[in-house]
Amino acid sequence: MELRLHKNARTTPAVRAEIAASAEGVSALARRYGLGRCAARKWKQREHAMDCSHTARHP
Repeated sequence: MELRLHKNARTTPAVRAEIAASAEGVSALARRYGLGRCAARKWKQREHAMDCSHTARHP
């Protein structure tokens, strides 16, 4: 699978998995990875580390 990240992306699937598996608080994770608290909270609550597609889905 080819991984295409936006040039300004701050997280990779590996970092997202670390965030989800961490027992640290959201604020500490946000500081460590240079993210906003909302982004850290989002990845902490997700079950998987892959980002959702941003393209339109037409049946």
